[in-house]
Amino acid sequence: MAVFTPVSDDQARAFLKAYSLGPFRSLQAIAEGVENTNYRLETDGAVHVLTLFEARTDAASLPFCLGLTDHLAGHGFPAPRPVRNRDGNWVGTLNGRPAAVIEWLPGAWLGAPSMAEVEAAGAMLARLHLDARGFKVERGNPVGPVMWRTLADRCATAATGKDRDILNGVETALARLNDPWPEDLPRGPIHADYFPDNVLFQNGVVSGVIDFYFGCTDLLAYDLAIALSAWGFDGAGAQVPGAVAAFRRGYEAVRPLTGGEAAALSRLGEAASIRFTLTRLHDRIFHDPTKLVTPKDPGAFFRRAAWWRAAG
Repeated sequence: MAVFTPVSDDQARAFLKAYSLGPFRSLQAIAEGVENTNYRLETDGAVHVLTLFEARTDAASLPFCLGLTDHLAGHGFPAPRPVRNRDGNWVGTLNGRPAAVIEWLPGAWLGAPSMAEVEAAGAMLARLHLDARGFKVERGNPVGPVMWRTLADRCATAATGKDRDILNGVETALARLNDPWPEDLPRGPIHADYFPDNVLFQNGVVSGVIDFYFGCTDLLAYDLAIALSAWGFDGAGAQVPGAVAAFRRGYEAVRPLTGGEAAALSRLGEAASIRFTLTRLHDRIFHDPTKLVTPKDPGAFFRRAAWWRAAG
């Protein structure tokens, strides 16, 4: 369960005094996610998500992340609107953490999406890229190549056994990739974490895209490469037959890639695989057993890197 900071009903009631949401009814922990603390918040007026932003989410990034979702929702995109308090702010403080109340969207994420649903998810990512074009706030990628080097160096201080083997492979990949970012490709706001558990479906249709807290300004093709690496493979890192092609087909039906983007996609896919290998490796090596979160297997993403190399 991803609850790092407990919140009692009385604490929630006190926090909600700053909002015009109606009387408090219930608060229920959401047992998903690994970055922030989330609760299902019900008032007499509606259901929302109460999010407390933990250490990995930089509070200074929240105007970008929440502003992007607000911008997208304003264009009819199924992103959750953040709720402003009576002072006009999206972010307050609860139990020592930055906290926000966010719209609850209908639907649920799919553990085993059909190829039609994978294609629909690809089309929705392309729509996100198009609808976000007017959002002028910028944020550098918080987990870009500079951070990869930092994570690898920290992992090197404690990696042993299988973790050391993965880290050695990552170092080889980093040396080969060098700087994988072509300078002349289209850029803009990206989600940067477009995994199946951040895309909600209802009756076969995408009903919500959530969790924009890795969102930043970067290459659109890199966002696509992340998504292909997430949707095109199973939990063990093996390719799901047809899924990469289905997601890309859906994406390009809405926003065709440029020639440069298509040529760079395999390299960006390997880079995306290394990025998630490193964050998962770091989280496993330095796991705090007091936190109710199970570290994810970094090997599952490291296997994707080999597929991208072969695809290139």
